[in-house]
Amino acid sequence: MLYEKLINDMKEAMKSKDKETLSTIRLLKSAIDLYKINNKMDRSTVSDEVVIEIAAKQVKTHKESIIEFRNAGREDLAKKLEDEIKVIKNYLPEQLSEEEIEKVINDIFEKVKPTGKSDMGKIMKEVNILLKGKADMKTVSEIVMSKLN
Repeated sequence: MLYEKLINDMKEAMKSKDKETLSTIRLLKSAIDLYKINNKMDRSTVSDEVVIEIAAKQVKTHKESIIEFRNAGREDLAKKLEDEIKVIKNYLPEQLSEEEIEKVINDIFEKVKPTGKSDMGKIMKEVNILLKGKADMKTVSEIVMSKLN
């Protein structure tokens, strides 16, 4: 289970006095704990899907912040967030390449047979099931939109 791996990695980071990794893992664990509280879950019910979902959101938020920091000339903060992303990615499945994403989307198009942009919701619903946590959903959405045009 990813949550148990997270806890064990946190303990290892404490033992090795790796402050940067420990800080990032604590950030991720805090987000998971907040999710558990908001959804009235206990520790044993944290599924890998929940960890992946929260880790993916953290990566997305970090990437958006990196852009803002670079625009503001704060390369030091952008670098720190890039390092945090490397740690968080340990709890995400291998990200699919653009070609692999397109193959999944093509399969979904065969299944759904969209007639126009009005079918975007149907397609994205199917895509979410298959690609959540495995691909950047912004990229996925852009690919789907280009195919619908």
